[in-house]
Order: sequence, then structure tokens, then C-alpha cells
Amino acid sequence: MWIADKWKDYEVLDTSGGEKLERWGSYALVRPDPQVIWTTPKENPLWTTPNGHYHRSSKGGGEWEFHNLPQEWTIAYQSLNLSFRLKPFSFKHTGLFPEQAANWEWFSSLIKKRRSEKPDSPVKVLNLFAYTGGATLAAAKAGARVVHVDASKGMVAWAKENAEISGLHDAPIRYLVDDCVKFVEREIRRGNHYDAIIMDPPSYGRGPKGEIWKIEDSVYPLIQLANRLLSENPLFFLINSYTTGLQPAVLTYMMSTAICPQHGGSVEAGEIGLPVSSTGLVLPCGASGRWSRP
Repeated sequence: MWIADKWKDYEVLDTSGGEKLERWGSYALVRPDPQVIWTTPKENPLWTTPNGHYHRSSKGGGEWEFHNLPQEWTIAYQSLNLSFRLKPFSFKHTGLFPEQAANWEWFSSLIKKRRSEKPDSPVKVLNLFAYTGGATLAAAKAGARVVHVDASKGMVAWAKENAEISGLHDAPIRYLVDDCVKFVEREIRRGNHYDAIIMDPPSYGRGPKGEIWKIEDSVYPLIQLANRLLSENPLFFLINSYTTGLQPAVLTYMMSTAICPQHGGSVEAGEIGLPVSSTGLVLPCGASGRWSRP
């Protein structure tokens, strides 16, 4: 398991009864988590006095309950000198997935190594389903040129704000509001190539023109398409999954059959997680597949 254990402004304090108690900077939030199927004593007093609590509804969805929580605030990931603007919004989200820091650390080291070996050759990174830009900022901070693609105009605007407060307003990042599959198809026709691809697809979603995305049906064809965008000397390919059906072995199989026959290299896949302060155990937070070449 890859563990995001370098955070100082974020912490999973405890987990119990389908929920997790988290510290986001100076504020405590309680949010539902389907992985938390155990019930343990809720001894931390913040369980009863959080700044925000997302209550799930039996009819689907849910709503936030707030207590002295600002509309938005900022936390930092000091390890890579990045900052993120947070705000609670639809369906329990805050605009950041802290467990992804484990992947940021991994590919940042690859980018920095390539840049040190070939300082005159830019590293071009394509970030698909790029959300609020965590991976985009990490790649740019490491020295890459990034194309950031997401179907949501609001998420792309949020990513630009995160770049601004991270000191990356002048970084070579191209932001695009687009359907990811159609963008990849156009890039193939244009003959464009990338040294690295990051893919963080949702389980289900719609593009800006109503295009339907269902991960079980669509992710493997997209991996095959995106493989055609890799350069002659590619650096890495990263896929994240929060869908229980796409276990690490499934990610390994898809990436090995779609990427390795043409580019060689190897695939490593595993769970990603966050340490839980109260128990010293790890909360699983999905899976990632990593392709790279020595």
C-alpha cells in the first residue's frame, strides 16, 4: 500500500461507524466513508463538536451541517510547497483528495530526475479528469509542462486558483474545459504526444455536452487511446480508481496489456491510503496503477 504520510495540515484523526473524523488545517470535519465498516469507540471530543458534518440521507445524497466553519480556507502540502483552497460542496467533497499526495511524490521524483538528466528537454504531462489540479500543480512544481483537462468549468477555475496561491500562476499549464475522451481523440489526429499521462476518472459522469462516462465500460478503451499519445521515450502513466470493481490486479492487467507491448516497462498497482492517528492503522482510499520504465 502507498501511504500519504507527509501531510502536516491534514490528518485522519479517527474512523468509526461509516464516518471519518478529519483535521483540515484548523478545522475538524466528519464525513461518511464507505470503507469504514467497523464501529469503535469515538473517544475524540471532536466527534461531537466538529466544524462541519456531512449527514447522509437514507433517500440518497445528504447535506452539510456547519459550526464556525468559513466558506473557504487554505491548507498547504509542505513537502512539495503546494497550497489548496478548500470549500465544502456537493456530496461531502472539499475539493481535495489528500491520499493522492502519495502519487504526487512518486511522479514528482520521476519528473525531477528526467529534468536533471535532460535539462533541455521539456517533460510534457497530460492530466485527464484533472479536478481541482492537485496532480497538475505537483507536476508543474517538479518542472513539467502540463495540459489540464476537465469537463467542469468550475473545477478548472478552482484549479487556476490553486495554482495562483501555490506560486504557479506563470507555470506552463494549459487549462481546458473539455470531454476527456474527445480531447484525446483530437490530440491523436493532431499528432501530439506526451511524456506522461495522469488519469483520475470518475465512476460515472457526464461531459460538457452531456456525454456519458461509465468507468467499467469506458476506461480500458481510453487507456488504449491515451497510449497512442505517449512519446517515443515516455516517463510514466498513472491511473487512479475509487471504484471497488477496479482493484489493483485489474489496473495491472489493463495497463500491462494496453501499454507494455508497445513501450515496454512495467506496471505496479496497489491501494493508496491515509494513516489514522488514533489507531496507527491505515484507511484505504482506492487504488492506483503506475506504469514506468527504468
